[in-house]
Amino acid sequence: MTTVGAALAAARTKLPASEARRLLGHVLARPTAWLIAHDDEILGEDALLAFASLVARRAGGEPAAYLVGRREFFGREFEVSPAVLIPRPETELLVELGIAKVGADSAATILDLGTGSGCIAITLALEMPLARVTAVDASEPALRVARDNAEKHVASLRLLQSDWFGALSGERFDLIVANPPYIADADPHLAAGDLRHEPQSALSSGADGLEAIRRIVADAPEHLNAGGQLLLEHGYDQAATVRELLEAAGLFGIEQHRDLAGIARVSGGRIR
Repeated sequence: MTTVGAALAAARTKLPASEARRLLGHVLARPTAWLIAHDDEILGEDALLAFASLVARRAGGEPAAYLVGRREFFGREFEVSPAVLIPRPETELLVELGIAKVGADSAATILDLGTGSGCIAITLALEMPLARVTAVDASEPALRVARDNAEKHVASLRLLQSDWFGALSGERFDLIVANPPYIADADPHLAAGDLRHEPQSALSSGADGLEAIRRIVADAPEHLNAGGQLLLEHGYDQAATVRELLEAAGLFGIEQHRDLAGIARVSGGRIR
């Protein structure tokens, strides 16, 4: 017979303790505190086998977020699947800036490009209940995940299938946000770690990683109201180039913001 404590101890030879607890908590539908308080609890055979399978898959490189089917973002849990990018903590900066730019009580029109799991758009809709939020993605499987998350969090927003601005002819917004793909196609990181399992279309974008950003920046002025703002997440070494693209597109008041690691992560500007 194997106890909770013994199962976790065995798993820690392959995984960090926090990941082992997360996977076993998922199998048992129990929080970490319960696992700690019940380390002498006997695990049933089905639970033990299910846990062993998850440990093996995680040790083999599958992202823990996909194994448990969820990831926290901005204090809320969002469903994820291999159809969508796993939300990252650094992307919360994009949400914080969006709220600060237009105001939590604003009735602004907001567009989230390449919404994926919907974590950005749904968070903005919940944090800014008067705003009118639209979220688009070219992937129908990704939109299904976003719809499920919107229903789960009772968020009011419009979800559309669109290749960036393709389905938004004539529409303008007060704020456009995007966390587009920005890794170079040949970057070796795409073949390592969690990135191996995430949708490549949400990660890489051309020879220099800037193909999507160029398209978004070039087309954004036609979809911004007067004084409207564009905010983009980008790679750690792309800030200078993104600034040049924003200026070339006629945006002004260019700002670049650093994440908690001190990396210039989000850039943006206004349209006149």
